Amino acid sequence: MSDKPYIVSARKYRPATFKSVVGQKNLTNTLKNAIDTGRLAQAYLFCGPRGVGKTSCARIFAKTINCLSPTPDGEACGVCDSCRAIDEGNSFNIIELDAASNNSVDDIRSLTEQVSVPPTLGRYRIFIIDEVHMLSSSAFNAFLKTLEEPPSYVIFILATTEKHKVIPTILSRCQIYDFKRITIQDMVDHLQYVASQEDISTDIPSLNVIAKKADGAMRDALSIFDQVAASSFGHITYESTIASLNVLDYEYYFKLVEAFRAADVPQALMLYKEIRERGFDSQFFINGLASHIRDLMVAFSPQTSSLLEVADDVADQYRSQAQTLPIDWHYAAMKLLNDCDCAYRTSSNKQFLVELTLIKLCQLLNPPTPPFDRVDSDHIQLRDIATPPTLPAGASVATTPSQPSASPASLPQAGASAMPPADRVSTPASANPAQALPASPIPQAISSAPIDSASATTTPASQAPSPATDTDRSSRRKTVRGHRNQSSLAANAESDAGAGQFERQRQPVSLDAFKTAWDDYIIRNPDKQILVSAMRKSTPELKEAETFRVVVDHPALRQAFDSAMGDLITHLRQTLHNDFIIINVEIDDSKQADTHIPPHELLKEIVATNPALADFLSSIDGELA
Repeated sequence: MSDKPYIVSARKYRPATFKSVVGQKNLTNTLKNAIDTGRLAQAYLFCGPRGVGKTSCARIFAKTINCLSPTPDGEACGVCDSCRAIDEGNSFNIIELDAASNNSVDDIRSLTEQVSVPPTLGRYRIFIIDEVHMLSSSAFNAFLKTLEEPPSYVIFILATTEKHKVIPTILSRCQIYDFKRITIQDMVDHLQYVASQEDISTDIPSLNVIAKKADGAMRDALSIFDQVAASSFGHITYESTIASLNVLDYEYYFKLVEAFRAADVPQALMLYKEIRERGFDSQFFINGLASHIRDLMVAFSPQTSSLLEVADDVADQYRSQAQTLPIDWHYAAMKLLNDCDCAYRTSSNKQFLVELTLIKLCQLLNPPTPPFDRVDSDHIQLRDIATPPTLPAGASVATTPSQPSASPASLPQAGASAMPPADRVSTPASANPAQALPASPIPQAISSAPIDSASATTTPASQAPSPATDTDRSSRRKTVRGHRNQSSLAANAESDAGAGQFERQRQPVSLDAFKTAWDDYIIRNPDKQILVSAMRKSTPELKEAETFRVVVDHPALRQAFDSAMGDLITHLRQTLHNDFIIINVEIDDSKQADTHIPPHELLKEIVATNPALADFLSSIDGELA
């Protein structure tokens, strides 16, 4: 072990010149130009997030304006008496005050008394007040006059992370410099420089994790770097970094999105189980997944890809996966995850809430089939889906539909009063008309039609007419069909089509009538977000007499149509009274190949048709350039 005391990287590599400040090039150039031209204000306010160089720039600025022989590029020389005194910390020309612990009126009065003392070496005395927003209201008021009209040799530099807490009368007396968050790429470059100086081996993925964990603060990045270097004995790798920082590998998120795209619910649930077993909090996981899908959304368009704060190789992976999903999917997924995050704190079964959200994400591109696609609707009760209809008063039941229907007169006279009406009872085709029916028929269809008991009991078997005509059967079918639900009707129609027992409707269909029924389906199914969005964007075209053509821009949109085609076709056929309507969904290859041209117009169209995205851009102060 070396006898030399260890200095953390955040202090050891703290900027000492404008050139060494990371990520604030425009701001430092402005300060250097002000020094070169001699246009120095009496007060400056440096504001911005933590760890971005506010106090460091204040010290560099103070050192440079007092330098006795500055360099040609506007930097302090570092060798004159003034620079050495500042570097050694014994200069009387720079006074630093921590407003967090010296925020009273007496502290400000003590500071204003020092203002009257001129500099001993150099031209200016600089007062640096850190965390100035912590001053009390009385201290602010006591400071106003001195701040507005200090002596010519005094310059105040105020620094704060919360500019909104500084009173307007202070703000109006200062030149305000806003420090920005340091980008991930700038932090990675600086961490590579520090690693080379400290003889520590690193790789780019691990430095990207450290930079993202620092959240735009260079000081935090250097502290995290020291932590990971200590745990990995100076050999920083991606695996050691995520293990040391307890960071969830973004590969999990990529795998989850692939499971959502494939509607693979078991895979999504097993990935969530593995994440929980690694000790990650479920809400942390939900927020991480939401951030991942947000990054996918901004990576979808070249115009918003600049909002993606990841390394270049990871950004390419985001762009590749984003193109496999329609943009509407990203909006719907972000809403589901936001709803889960809002409900997480009040949920009594948090694991179930997260798993239900993952299942819904898997169903966005593969919605459940009718009638189970209606369980999210507030006006649908589960009884309408899971429980058979209640038998009405005076209703009758029929036996298995595999037996052909017999005419009323074909029933025997004896015992006829104890049987259901003849038009709702079936017997085998080879059975004797006078033979008694089975005692325990199997219920299949329900009807509340009135019973004509007289005709059922007084007609002798010997005078029975011929079997029922097609017209009679058609009349009876319409009575039964009126009391069946939609799913039973579709199933029976399909099974009976070959036997010729159902008479199919075929009324003429116009394109206008089709579009009206199309819009009606959109209004009735707001919960099918991706399908409804695809229906709104596409315009049906009449291809033939009863065949309609729909063109979409993305294979996923056609998949949404295919998943709900049964319910959609049933609605259109019933509304338009035509059982021969067909819809062909095609993909527009030209739009598929040129999705991003022009990106600005595409984004404008998306914002105009999606209020949710407009609200999102407003929340992040985004705007269309």
